Amino acid sequence: MTTAILIGLLIPLLGTMLGASFVFFMKREMPDRLQKALLGFASGVMVAASVWSLLIPAIDMSHGEGAMQVVPAAVGFLLGIGFLLLIDELTPHLHVGSNKPEGLRSRLSRTAMLALAVTIHNLPEGMAVGVVFAGANEGHADISLMGALAMSIGIAIQNIPEGAIISMPMRAAGNSRRKAFLIGSLSGVVEPVGGLLIILLASLFLPTMPYLLAFAAGAMLYVVVEELIPEASSGTHSNLSTIGFAIGFVLMMALDVVMG
Repeated sequence: MTTAILIGLLIPLLGTMLGASFVFFMKREMPDRLQKALLGFASGVMVAASVWSLLIPAIDMSHGEGAMQVVPAAVGFLLGIGFLLLIDELTPHLHVGSNKPEGLRSRLSRTAMLALAVTIHNLPEGMAVGVVFAGANEGHADISLMGALAMSIGIAIQNIPEGAIISMPMRAAGNSRRKAFLIGSLSGVVEPVGGLLIILLASLFLPTMPYLLAFAAGAMLYVVVEELIPEASSGTHSNLSTIGFAIGFVLMMALDVVMG
């Protein structure tokens, strides 16, 4: 089980590194149409993972009856949204393609603020992978090891376009291909670190597993609604992001159902 967990935690990072490696094979800028499609794809994967791998298991393992059965999932979900909202408001960061920093004022460099923006984005994904592996490790009937691996693989697949979306603008900004690849790859390190932390703490919060699952879902959906969908829908070619969303959603749904 320990080996499987370690592999599962590292799979999303490998997806990010693979995406970041695109900087060695593509031109200085990513085509707008491709970026729209990839943003939509990532959104679809995250929404499906939030529903099938997190919210539904959270409801199923709740001990309440009737309307009370959904309370842990609802509370955890709202706490996850609130947590990411707070982090977003307090952390100085800069989104790719924007010149206006968000969060508290700071004297950090543009590169540092871009890296913080990605860290905010990847943190909930690492938490999500960590909490499903923690559930499988603790023997929850509603979360299997294969289902946890499906979650990890799904996040890794959507990390491929994310890695490219991060590294390509770094290259366009004048950084070398090697530095752009390194920054893009390091952006994914927070995922296995965050996932491992959740697993180590899971035994202390075992009775609150439904809340933790829903918390991770809320955090991921905050990123989708606040960042990915607005970026994918702005300007032209938004229909490509819709197609990408549909493909990503169906792929993650199928992974969870088949492997879970």
